[in-house]
Amino acid sequence: MTFSSRLRVIFRSKASRTLDRLEDPREALDDSYEQLVRMLQEVRVGLAEVATAKKRIELQGEEMGARHQRLADQANEALNQGREDLARTALERRSLLEGQVASLRDQYTTLQKQQAQLQDNERRLAERVAAFRTEKESIKASYAASEAQVKANEAAAGLGSQMSDVGVTLERAKDRIMQMQARAAATDDLLASGALSDLTAPPDADLTRQLSSGTTAAEVDRQLRALKEARAARSGRPAGSGGSEPEDWLRIGDGPQSP
Repeated sequence: MTFSSRLRVIFRSKASRTLDRLEDPREALDDSYEQLVRMLQEVRVGLAEVATAKKRIELQGEEMGARHQRLADQANEALNQGREDLARTALERRSLLEGQVASLRDQYTTLQKQQAQLQDNERRLAERVAAFRTEKESIKASYAASEAQVKANEAAAGLGSQMSDVGVTLERAKDRIMQMQARAAATDDLLASGALSDLTAPPDADLTRQLSSGTTAAEVDRQLRALKEARAARSGRPAGSGGSEPEDWLRIGDGPQSP
């Protein structure tokens, strides 16, 4: 596999892992759940605002009701005092207040219907959110179990993007080992033939090595001739006359010796 081919394999594996993360259904489920929760929160905020407005109108209506009763009492008191003009004024104000209370009552009824509708929507949406949450967690658990099983099966079979990366790394390591082995063998051949000199060796070390090799060969030839002469000489001697002395080892290498 060439270097460009390895790069393509690595790029495809990493791109595949990125797409898998982007297409993870667990993230999509979590996003949908968060959207439902935000919708539920908005409905509850709206419900609280409607309830607040309704309560404000209710308090205003109670205040108007108290004023309506007070104007009626003032009209009666004015008649008792013979002040019909004041009684008329109180009744006129009371009549005008009744129109305001009727308008306020209509607003209160509208808000009451809106509150009931929002409460119903909030209840149904809350039930939907709870059911979706339960189903979401079940799906996520099933997906996680399936993903773990797939990874285990791919690892056992030597498949998957991670195993592809491992295979590429292993192949690259094998190529490097073969290159180093070939280089080591080539340098051994060059050193043995003398074509590659040892830069750390003393000057003229190659000449010394070749002269030493020739001297060793000459010494071996000399010892071989001596061995043949000694065997020929022993053939005419009595047995046991060619034994060695205990101190003979001290003279090894001192000079020409018969084996």
